[in-house]
Amino acid sequence: MTVKTRINPDHRSMQPKSRHRHGRIIIASAAFTALAATGLAHAATGAGSSVESTGFVGMFFASRSAGPDGVLRIEWFGTILIWILLLLSVTGFGLALNLATLNSRQTILPRSQVDKVRSLLKRGSWKEAMVLSRDDDSDFGLMIQAALREAPQGFAAMVARTEQVAIETATDRFRRIEPLNVLGQVAPMIGLFGTVYGMIVAFQSIVASGGNADPVALAGGIGTALVTTFWGLLVAIPALAGYAFIRNRVDALNSEAESTTVELLERFKPSGGSDAGEERTE
Repeated sequence: MTVKTRINPDHRSMQPKSRHRHGRIIIASAAFTALAATGLAHAATGAGSSVESTGFVGMFFASRSAGPDGVLRIEWFGTILIWILLLLSVTGFGLALNLATLNSRQTILPRSQVDKVRSLLKRGSWKEAMVLSRDDDSDFGLMIQAALREAPQGFAAMVARTEQVAIETATDRFRRIEPLNVLGQVAPMIGLFGTVYGMIVAFQSIVASGGNADPVALAGGIGTALVTTFWGLLVAIPALAGYAFIRNRVDALNSEAESTTVELLERFKPSGGSDAGEERTE
């Protein structure tokens, strides 16, 4: 029997805490979206007015350009790029918090479960320990359950099975946090796209004016270039930092869970030329 069907835990024991954390994520995301909507409304209100009315908030939530008459107008393509990056920022924030919750010590190596299994194995109740681990969806629970199933085959088989499950669980967790890495890699590319677009707009204004463009007309394209670069970096830096932090924690806790499982299996080691694991399972 394999444990592949249990590699994707539903974390039933973590549901109450997860609901609270997810609620905070939703509230934070809603507040951030409301702030962004306020910024866009402010920018839209400022459209059609003079350059001096440009607000700080509106500058970061909408791209605006000024014509030769000095009147501000919303530059919609640049604004769309900014809002794509805004949505990616909210997504990255929520994803990082969610992944940090799903890859905590409690879901990989819960101390309480380790203590219970250790107590049972010290009493020689390895079958009871296997039954106890059936309801444990942590990485440690999957490892110890798979190892104890191999008890009739001896210590070497148990250790080999532990190592195999450790690789499977770590690979599955790494795969689940990979979207955070992808987000951190893609966001700067979108920001760079906005940068190139903004510079194209700026140079087009120079061409349209015959080489004597008003600095006010250039400011719109340059502003789009800088703001999209700003948001691209603001999305990428936390996403990549969160990815590195979560990945390192998963690697450390998974390795600790594997070594803890092997330590608990020491009592099954062969002694006196016989396989102690086989003797204990008779």
